[in-house]
Amino acid sequence: MTPAGAQGAIYNDKVIRQFSIATVIWGVIGMLVGVIAAAQLTWPALNLGLPWTSYGRLRPLHTNGVIFAFGGTALIGTSLYVVQRTCQARLISDRLAAFVFWGWQLALVGAVITLPLGLTTSKEYAELEWPIDLLIAVVWVAYAILFFGTISRRKMRHIYVANWFYGAFIIAIALLHIGNSAALPVGWMKSYPVYAGVQDAMVQWWYGHNAVGFLLTAGFLGMMYYYVPKQAERPIYSYRLSIVHFWALIFTYMWAGPHHLHYTALPDWAQSVGMVFSIILLAPSWGGMLNGMMTLSGAWYKLRDDPILRFLIVSLSFYGMSTFEGSMLSIKTVNALSHYTDWTVGHVHSGALGWVGFITMGSLYYMIPRLYGRTQMYSKRAIELHFWIATIGIVLYLASMWIAGVMQGLMWRAVNDDGTLTYTFVESVKATYPYYAVRFLGGLMYFAGMVIMLWNTYKTATSGQVQPVRIPALAPQQA
Repeated sequence: MTPAGAQGAIYNDKVIRQFSIATVIWGVIGMLVGVIAAAQLTWPALNLGLPWTSYGRLRPLHTNGVIFAFGGTALIGTSLYVVQRTCQARLISDRLAAFVFWGWQLALVGAVITLPLGLTTSKEYAELEWPIDLLIAVVWVAYAILFFGTISRRKMRHIYVANWFYGAFIIAIALLHIGNSAALPVGWMKSYPVYAGVQDAMVQWWYGHNAVGFLLTAGFLGMMYYYVPKQAERPIYSYRLSIVHFWALIFTYMWAGPHHLHYTALPDWAQSVGMVFSIILLAPSWGGMLNGMMTLSGAWYKLRDDPILRFLIVSLSFYGMSTFEGSMLSIKTVNALSHYTDWTVGHVHSGALGWVGFITMGSLYYMIPRLYGRTQMYSKRAIELHFWIATIGIVLYLASMWIAGVMQGLMWRAVNDDGTLTYTFVESVKATYPYYAVRFLGGLMYFAGMVIMLWNTYKTATSGQVQPVRIPALAPQQA
């Protein structure tokens, strides 16, 4: 808390430092659990015969850890950094900011405790039981008040496009979380959803896919629209395109969820709607990707010497690739091959490791030294090492999952002349084993890169000296 006389004269960077450090720590934890889960698929004895360490309990711990603990913490922290600088206004309340940070961490710790214990709703990406869901809803509303309240205090009329993406992410996640988490409690850690059957499935994937669309896409696009121009020291390629990108993306994404339910009890027309909008979604997605890429027009040489910019631009490459792949996999005939295979796992991690992970790492590498009074991170060589080891890890991970997925799909649908299956399911599992080993190696390399980032962050924070950053009085063009 700043002295009363200084209130409003400097940015509130304390809470952003807290979110930044927490992001790196949660990244290490979430990715470690992912590596353990990958190892269990390669060597099943690593389940240890205990319920708390079984794959079925570690897997939701991993997904919640990387999506909400790592990704969600990064989004809240960067959004509060960006909104202050682009609006040239201090956060409306230091106490509310502290509540958002500690409330969010409490919810995450609740997940770490309950998921290994098997206290879960069993709904994908929405496994947390109702007391934690209520806490998340309260914290999220406080976060929305903090973010939009700060925008209302801005010094200029214009609202920079990054804040549009962050704002859409905040509103949509509140709607999705509250809608999908509606449940009837029957105990302190047990509830039943108010929906049933195919309606429950449809609401779940309206939530599940739009959690991808608005948390893992729109929110991180807000990150991209601020940190890519900042690190490149160039304006965004086309501001008009960024506005078209925003409105096209948020309209289209909401309709794409049914493509997760191809060949299920969901009405065929609803499946087709999901497929059509998923294909249309490629246009705004690639528009945003090209807008970020073209920001480097005339300055591509910077990639040779700037590993932070490399993180940011390569993340855009994975964003473009993942969105193309997502649109393709939504087509029913392609989905007939890919459904339930490791191809889907490869697609998810193309976006998670390549897009979400890299854009977050690049943004944090830009932001952390400035939060601790330094001009750059403690070790540039460590950033270089992190980039290359993580990139090689992603390539190993994706290649193994793509090959395994196509192989699985072909083996499962192969039939003999008499109509019997050519391969048993066990044979497909045995054939997949080498690719699981390669996937484990790729994940281990990516995790090692995160450990390097944790060390570099620690050294930067401990060797720097926090300097309050004053809000410019009359320079809105410098936000």
